[in-house]
Amino acid sequence: MPEFLTTGCMLTCSFGVTPSAFVALELPGKPVIMGMTTATFTEIIPIDNVPPFGMCSSIANPEVASATAAAMGVLTPMPCVPVIAEPWDPPSESVSFEGMPLALVSSTCMCAWGGEIAVDVPAEFVATTET
Repeated sequence: MPEFLTTGCMLTCSFGVTPSAFVALELPGKPVIMGMTTATFTEIIPIDNVPPFGMCSSIANPEVASATAAAMGVLTPMPCVPVIAEPWDPPSESVSFEGMPLALVSSTCMCAWGGEIAVDVPAEFVATTET
């Protein structure tokens, strides 16, 4: 059985400095695993689903590029504001909600600034270690 992306999964971004906790949309009839709502592969809304990752160090981010230029070329990270460019991939091939495939713990999505967003710690492991 595949592991599904759920509320509470800890995410990381390859250009971010801190992890963030994923938040799935809670809708009637949506699958819930161990008390945690699952996510469809299209749940990529910044702040609502994918919180910021602290500071961003991607030079493709206009804020970072501007700050770096002002610092005479010294990379200057700026606050992260994810701009998700693509849905979670690969989605589940066998489980969906209202015709939308669910996202998997192994799924990733891309930020428009070049960062790869991935699950670092599945929610069930986060829940069992926070006692």
